Amino acid sequence: MDGDELPFEMGIQVYAKGTNKFEFDPVLLDSGYDPIWDAIREEAKLEAEKEPILSSFLYAGILAHECLEQALGFVLANRLQNPTLLATQLLDIFNGVMLHDKGIQSSIRHDIQAFKDRDPACLSYSSAILHLKGYHALQAYRVAHKLWSQGRKLLALALQSRISEVVFVIISAKIGEGILLDHGTGVVIGETAVIGNRVSILHGVTLGGTGKETGDRHPKIGEGALLGACVTILGNISIGVGAMVAAGSLVLKDVPPHSVVAGNPAKLIRVIDEQDPSLAMKYDATKDFFRHVADGYKAAISNGPSVSSGDTEKGLTNSTT
Repeated sequence: MDGDELPFEMGIQVYAKGTNKFEFDPVLLDSGYDPIWDAIREEAKLEAEKEPILSSFLYAGILAHECLEQALGFVLANRLQNPTLLATQLLDIFNGVMLHDKGIQSSIRHDIQAFKDRDPACLSYSSAILHLKGYHALQAYRVAHKLWSQGRKLLALALQSRISEVVFVIISAKIGEGILLDHGTGVVIGETAVIGNRVSILHGVTLGGTGKETGDRHPKIGEGALLGACVTILGNISIGVGAMVAAGSLVLKDVPPHSVVAGNPAKLIRVIDEQDPSLAMKYDATKDFFRHVADGYKAAISNGPSVSSGDTEKGLTNSTT
């Protein structure tokens, strides 16, 4: 099947499904075929017809541009401008990086698909690029990270300062693609943190150090992991591939792949079969945690008042499914 015969929906699936190989294949864009950008433009046209008062806004943000990179650069520049960093200057910076970096071109498309697939509040592709601050912060980080790696550190830090008013991501952190920053509020990602592909992160998550270490001191998040709201993960520890950390948990030790942890401090609740829980977005694991605690408590009570603390802990462990 050649490019002219490729169905529109199949083109979207190139980004939606993904595989463990997240290398960017330039064939689609180099051939002039960009299904996500086509979808964004069509959505903007329809919205302009339904809400004529927004037609100028939609034209300036989307329809006036030739590609996704230019539109995103325009939106980010206007969002992050201030009296000393003008929108025109920022636009030159964003375009200079995004239009020439195939990796970033791949990432911004995988990310927007992640928002569309996993965030119920993301009604369309165009709403992500125009309105969602988590998406904006993630793409601005990608540009700043590129500048940092090129040695343009002062400029990268200036961008980080502006980005941090939305999401505090230290620009030397390494973040994969297909990432969802849901809401984006109160997220802190330390400078030596590493986040794999297809990870979903809800609001209030901290990937921090312990305050005792220097050098490589921040968490490493495996591919397909799901971090619930207000999760705190401290130290140079690993969250395994396909793991799930329940909302409000404090994680101080490694988490095995394809497992659920919950609590303060976090404890192993169960093993899961899902390859990528980040895609399913079923983040109600705390129900399992409280059921686990309740079952353990019942087991301890049924053993009578003479049961030792060690037996109680054993009862809790045996109640794990």
